Amino acid sequence: MAVYTDVTDEELHAFVAQYDIGSVLAFKGIAEGVENSNFLLHTEAGYFILTLYEKRVNPAELPYFIGLMEHLAAAGISCPTPLANLDSETLGTLAGKPAAICTFLNGMSVRRAKAVHCQGLGNAMAEMHLAGADFTMHRKNALTVDGWRPLFDLSQDRADEVCHGLAAEIERELTVLEERWPRDLPVGEIHADLFTDNVFFLGEELSGIIDFYFACTDAFAYDVAICLNAWCFEADDSFNVTKARALLKGYSSVRPFTAAEFEALPLLARGSALRFLLTRLYDWLSVPEGALVTPKDPMEYLKKLRFHRHVTSARDYGLALGDVVA
Repeated sequence: MAVYTDVTDEELHAFVAQYDIGSVLAFKGIAEGVENSNFLLHTEAGYFILTLYEKRVNPAELPYFIGLMEHLAAAGISCPTPLANLDSETLGTLAGKPAAICTFLNGMSVRRAKAVHCQGLGNAMAEMHLAGADFTMHRKNALTVDGWRPLFDLSQDRADEVCHGLAAEIERELTVLEERWPRDLPVGEIHADLFTDNVFFLGEELSGIIDFYFACTDAFAYDVAICLNAWCFEADDSFNVTKARALLKGYSSVRPFTAAEFEALPLLARGSALRFLLTRLYDWLSVPEGALVTPKDPMEYLKKLRFHRHVTSARDYGLALGDVVA
């Protein structure tokens, strides 16, 4: 989440008046994240999240994101539910941008995840994957292996400003992943951005999952690999196998991994590290001046990528083939 677009009081009140949620009492930008403009909206009916969809979101894909949240919420997954306005529409226009109001979820993201948080995440992620099985809409993942080279092209000329030799290292990695990327894994609707700031807890209990605007149709195990990178490394860049084991145990207790997923997990983790290295590299080099957002350091994911190069088996992540893979 972030704030890129200013909203005037007049625009805000006119937009909120289209919903049956009363008058605006308070309105505040949310600075975390790097994608859309998000605001905490307090009205006479309670608290809500107001989102303006920015540059990376294709307006034609918004019905997929909105529909998926509605579908998952109806299936019992704790996620934001888009509100319909007085014309029964869940999408509108505010400050010249597509916009929506969603329900507010109680809870907080954790600054330092524990193993119990990782296990809860794994469990909830598997439940989310199963709940999306009968969702009828699909969206191609634009940020998987086929999209990485075009994304790299946007930053390649300046990559070495961040780290000497980075452009050549990314080029070598792309070649390997393009040749070896698995194409036959179980597929469905995935979140694709389950970082700690997109998962809420009340104490040690997971209370909600937010920010579905990278959701897409892709391999379930790729979603798991993203979480290994986002949740299982410590501040000193060391890999915490206890957290990884808990995450994988939580997931497999709901949806067991297949043998093919077990074999592919190290490569998927390597690929997900490259994906976030590339988007962070682009943002680091091109974030708009004056935006209420802090770009995230791409070097964090370069270190994670280098770690995964030396992983030869999912056992190194704490996943035992005989114990949890069906």
